[in-house]
Amino acid sequence: MKKRICFLVDSIFSVGGVQRVTAVIAKYLANDYDVTITTFDNPERKDLTLYSLEEANLRYRFFSYPPIKKHIDWIRKVYSGLYMRLHPKSKWMSNLYSYSSFPYELRKALTKELQQGKYDIIIGVHAPLAARLATIRKSLPNVKVIGWIHNSFEALFGDTFIYIGKDRKRHYVYQFRKLDELVLLCHHDVESYQSYDDAIRPSVIYNPLTLVPGRLSEGTSKRFLAIGRFSHHHKGFDLLIKAFHLFSHMNTDWKLDIVGEGPEEGMYYQLITEYKLSDRIFIHPFTKYIQTYYSNAQIYILSSRWEGFGLVLVEAMSHGLPIVSSDLPTSKEIMGDFGMFFKNGDIEELAQRLEDATHLDWQKKSDEAIAIAQRFDVNEIAGQWKQLLEK
Repeated sequence: MKKRICFLVDSIFSVGGVQRVTAVIAKYLANDYDVTITTFDNPERKDLTLYSLEEANLRYRFFSYPPIKKHIDWIRKVYSGLYMRLHPKSKWMSNLYSYSSFPYELRKALTKELQQGKYDIIIGVHAPLAARLATIRKSLPNVKVIGWIHNSFEALFGDTFIYIGKDRKRHYVYQFRKLDELVLLCHHDVESYQSYDDAIRPSVIYNPLTLVPGRLSEGTSKRFLAIGRFSHHHKGFDLLIKAFHLFSHMNTDWKLDIVGEGPEEGMYYQLITEYKLSDRIFIHPFTKYIQTYYSNAQIYILSSRWEGFGLVLVEAMSHGLPIVSSDLPTSKEIMGDFGMFFKNGDIEELAQRLEDATHLDWQKKSDEAIAIAQRFDVNEIAGQWKQLLEK
């Protein structure tokens, strides 16, 4: 009998890099395992054409938490507020916080949902769901419980980022100890976790190339490309537009395509209008046929302030694109000295890298890009997941 695996996800039927990677890995594992994706999506959002999910024999379950009583919610908020203010360092206080922030009614509902699947392995995708699984770990006997963390240590727990924050860092690390496996996306994050708590022993599995590359770029379009969601200042497109403004004083013919959607779109248009660059910077919505943009670009730009794993870098390199990137640890780990790096957040240095990129030996860099992308073949990455699941 095949082992039963459950991916527990916030969403699978929406556009995003984590959703795409989860779908690709789940599809490959479905060749050897009985795979279920349990999602918090509304059932009406089910769309198997997204990420070509119809290609694999996957099961889907739709889960939502029940409402909790007002007095329970009040107690939860009070204790959670105290925990955040006092920063207690003991393990038992962390456990108490895990119960108060994840009340009994919710724990019971999620436990019941997961128990009825009779899974052998449950994978919590993203830090919050991994922590939730850690909280109910004892209620899932004889199950291997894995946390799959998609944001960098700095993005989750840094002083300037927006996901979890330094006030709950110790709590999350305590909870992650309860998991059977913790999967990270780069070795830099392993060092960060272990420097904070050497009791944690994470594994590293890179994300794979998740799309079939389109036509290789010919390197003649004089177009920069950047792709990502427009939210939380994550992708640094505001920095990129400002840098392109400086670059435009040095260069009069290159253009910039930004592909994505999100709440910051209005801010980007405002900057483009302010700098009078509407004839050189173009914003496009997400598309299932993103390969077309890679094929028509000449240089890819990653201006992100942080990344768990720069999947777009691998996608861009698979189309033969040289890369200009902020000097994030994960970008350096993926590309080594191939990347043309600028100091994270430095607009003037980014502008200079844009100028430098217009003068490089493009064909040589393109050949290097293709060779690097081949290291992230999905069969190789899926094989690493199988090794982890069989440990």
